[in-house]
Amino acid sequence: MTSEATSRQADQIPADLLAEIEERITHYPVSKRSASLPLLHLWQNHFGFIDDSGIEWIATKLELTPVNIYELVTFYPWFRREAAGKTIIRVCRTLACAMAGSYGLREKFCEAAGVDVHHESHGFGHAPPTSPDGKFSVEFVECLASCGTAPVCLINDELYESVTPEEVPSIVKELAAG
Repeated sequence: MTSEATSRQADQIPADLLAEIEERITHYPVSKRSASLPLLHLWQNHFGFIDDSGIEWIATKLELTPVNIYELVTFYPWFRREAAGKTIIRVCRTLACAMAGSYGLREKFCEAAGVDVHHESHGFGHAPPTSPDGKFSVEFVECLASCGTAPVCLINDELYESVTPEEVPSIVKELAAG
């Protein structure tokens, strides 16, 4: 786990998040452990990533050891231990999208958003390559379940279908404008 210098997310839990966490746990009366993934999603959706204090807090809340939560955070690529950009551009790289040009599309998004496409530290638990101003992160993801409209991207929570390289600069400009 990381040092004390890490953000102490668990010290900043708002009442509405705590209420949502409590409510989610009630969905798993037989085993609180089953609430682990839903709680991790809630946590990351609120804070943007999951630090050591979050892992420890969730483990305590579910009466588990921190390693039970840590193993989930480090196994599933959707979870991050570092903050990503405010806008996360996820480009599908599976077969249909790859054949429709998603590799070039990712490069075009990186170029338009000012992201270093060859960022080395991306991987499980790390933030995806992010622009220096922290506004954009761009990453490859596995299937976004829209093969018939390839290539596709998930930008934050919105699916963009049949995206062309020519559209990318205007998409990024629109996202930057808010």
